[in-house]
Amino acid sequence: MEVTSKTAEDLEDATLKENLKTLEAVFFVSGRFLSMAELISFTDLNPLILKELIEKLQEKYEKQESSLEIIEKNNLWKMDVRQEYSCIINKLATGSAEFTKSEQETLAIIAYKQPMKQSVITKIRGNKSYDHIKKFVDLGLIKKIPEGHTHILSLSDDFYDYFNISESDNPLKTQEQVD
Repeated sequence: MEVTSKTAEDLEDATLKENLKTLEAVFFVSGRFLSMAELISFTDLNPLILKELIEKLQEKYEKQESSLEIIEKNNLWKMDVRQEYSCIINKLATGSAEFTKSEQETLAIIAYKQPMKQSVITKIRGNKSYDHIKKFVDLGLIKKIPEGHTHILSLSDDFYDYFNISESDNPLKTQEQVD
């Protein structure tokens, strides 16, 4: 295949679009201000390209009259919702969380002590934990394997996907769980 200036431009354009998507995903998932060093680490792009991409993303949101914007503060960048939409976001943010505090505590104990018996979590958290466990199993976040009159609970692969972490990044994993 002969490489022409047209195909080179197409490749450059495709790379730019892919880099923009990558940067946008990083901003979306982080939800916080990121330094240039963090952006470099997450995207594997050099700072000059990143600065250009940030400007292009800002221009894109401005041109589309998007509810999103990229904010820069003291050489830190963050994707945020424009001020005029903050009342909507505040209603949503002060509403109910995806999991109740009690459910979060139950899931945290399972994550920390896995694999563990359901009877143990019930002794720690009370009978309400049965409802929590059912919800987590239904969502595919935990595995529930029968053992005698109880079940063994552990995190599923879907747990790591759901919370966008890798199993190897789990700081709760002890050496004996790895062996």
